[in-house]
Amino acid sequence: MINKILKFTDLHFGEENKQKVLENVKSNISFRGSNLWILACAIVVASIGLNVNSTAVIIGAMLISPLMGPIIGAGFGLGMYDSELVKKALKNLLIATIVSLVVSTTYFYLSPFKETQSELLARTSPNIYDVLIAFFGGLVGVIAITRVEKGNPIPGVAIATALMPPLCTAGYGLAIGNLKFFLGALFLYTINCVFICISTFLIVKYLKYPAVKQVNAKRQKQIKYGITFLTLVMMVPSIFFAYILVEEKKTSQKVNDFIENEFTNKGYTIVYKKINLKTNPKKIDLAFLRKKFDNKEINVLNKSLIDYKIENIKLRIIQDTTDIKKYIIEQIRSGKTNLDAKDIKINQLKNEIESNTYNYKALLEEIKIIFPEIKNISISNHSFIENKDSAVVRPVLIYDSKINLTDESKQKLKLWLQKRLSKKEIEIYKQENN
Repeated sequence: MINKILKFTDLHFGEENKQKVLENVKSNISFRGSNLWILACAIVVASIGLNVNSTAVIIGAMLISPLMGPIIGAGFGLGMYDSELVKKALKNLLIATIVSLVVSTTYFYLSPFKETQSELLARTSPNIYDVLIAFFGGLVGVIAITRVEKGNPIPGVAIATALMPPLCTAGYGLAIGNLKFFLGALFLYTINCVFICISTFLIVKYLKYPAVKQVNAKRQKQIKYGITFLTLVMMVPSIFFAYILVEEKKTSQKVNDFIENEFTNKGYTIVYKKINLKTNPKKIDLAFLRKKFDNKEINVLNKSLIDYKIENIKLRIIQDTTDIKKYIIEQIRSGKTNLDAKDIKINQLKNEIESNTYNYKALLEEIKIIFPEIKNISISNHSFIENKDSAVVRPVLIYDSKINLTDESKQKLKLWLQKRLSKKEIEIYKQENN
């Protein structure tokens, strides 16, 4: 039974001739002529994709990139103890890396759009998941290369291992002078290169590719120890970054629960939301369509964050009208606004209702001072049909008084109301008492 399982999973089945595989690997190592031009063009395409936040363009760039060649070559060289192949592969990988950095830095330096898009940010904080993707993606790649029937895994490997975007992001970091972006992206690129190389080394050893020359046991141990050391060097910080990522995800979920329970479920429409969990203290910035909060309410909300087990975080509610308008415009332009057509329509209807409603109590108090004979008033907007195709809306005031206002007093009241309500046309009538 065990033998059947082993035979079923045996990678020697369907294996291509080793010499042909080696010739293919060696031919893809060199970065000269057409390969160099293809790489430069792919870097420009990937940089544009990152610049405009287009995932489809980035994927296209990864598919045409020839960067995998020297990395696979280095893995084969290590597995066969071929120092010349390793040197040639690493030399060409260095050339490809420098060319890619120069091209991407030049592009982002000349580009008028310097905004840090989400696709760029995703390549600045590598973690253990990137290690796993690079390792298993590399395994798939080298297994496909050693088959008689290549199949279609190679394009998928190029996309999964994602060598191009980190290099372009590193160029972006150089172009804007952000060392953190540069180092983070370069570390991700290094992780991808190292673990694709390690997975290649393991498959080469498993398939028993012959050594170029006899290597003593001591030298073999040195290579294995070197690979183990390099693996640990890459994995330890990646695990740390993964831990930070998991903690951020947990905090982000708690923050979203807080916002949903304290605001969304209470019917407050959020027009702007920004959560920054990388600052100290962490920050939540919110702006609302209509709701206003006083300082006491904001303090209570900040204290309630503890109930959600969210520590070292500060809630800021933006209530300045000018700032809110600015944030809405920014979000509409970036396509990230929280407002939908329903919210906007509701707001329009509320404004329309408010525009048809007057503070008659305040008006009555003011009118009584000027016209003591008036006891009460009623005021609202009314539509007047002027012709078959149109109607006008005018405020109509009905007053209640013991005596009729003189024409002079009525005109005086009309002029005062026009000024007071900022209306051009106003109708005034006396209430007829039965």
